[in-house]
Amino acid sequence: MTAQKISLLEEHAGVLRTRMGGAFVGQRTVFRGHDLHADLADMDWLALYVFGITGQRYSAAQLKVLHAIWVCTSYPDARIWNNRVAALAGSARSSGTLAVSAALAVSEAEIYGRGIDIRAASFIQRAQQVIASGSSLDDCVRDELKRHRAIAGYGRPIAAGDERIGPMLRLVEREGLAGGAHVQAALAVEKHLQDGRWRLRMNYAALTAALTSDMGFTPRQHYQYGFPAFLAGMQPCYIEASEKPAGTLLPLACDNVTYEGAAPRAWGG
Repeated sequence: MTAQKISLLEEHAGVLRTRMGGAFVGQRTVFRGHDLHADLADMDWLALYVFGITGQRYSAAQLKVLHAIWVCTSYPDARIWNNRVAALAGSARSSGTLAVSAALAVSEAEIYGRGIDIRAASFIQRAQQVIASGSSLDDCVRDELKRHRAIAGYGRPIAAGDERIGPMLRLVEREGLAGGAHVQAALAVEKHLQDGRWRLRMNYAALTAALTSDMGFTPRQHYQYGFPAFLAGMQPCYIEASEKPAGTLLPLACDNVTYEGAAPRAWGG
């Protein structure tokens, strides 16, 4: 270990320096400079959650949209990859906390889970800057395709369209947030992809990234905000599997497994 590293560790030994807050047990709790129980006790939970992430307060319309982003992607279907983890845990009689924690952990899937959020938000923000500067959106799209062979937030592995887009756009329109520069950029990218040879439609990742970008979220803040997005659909899957006989969730017969390994062999002398 280098002397510089040792010095750094010694500087932080025995003390926690933080600008986020602290709990003074028996007295009060500070949350980003505010007394949690005196100043923030009446705060909406989601408002507190995003305040913790960004340090910013949001309007009633913005909070309604942030709530809806989560609501519209809460699918209580145990066939979905992360919900299946929660349901299998219930079928195995694991605890509810372990079940949902594991399901949220696998929600970081790169292609169709939270893993795509930072890339989607980063691209939308770059596209908005390109449009604002008057530069070529086509060059921006082609560069993204060249680097990643795909554009985060456009296209969908399992379906041509995304059933969440329409309801979200209608809500955003009602709340007066449809005219944001990033939402407009996301729609412009979709039109460019549709008019070109790619024929890709916008999916939920692009729209939600555009909405939070218009609220000032960085790509990493957008990713952190999205963490519980699937949560409300997981609990029903766990509960239902827990109420059924153990081990009966999606059982797979051995005859249904294609096996190409070693042939059966006898054991013993």
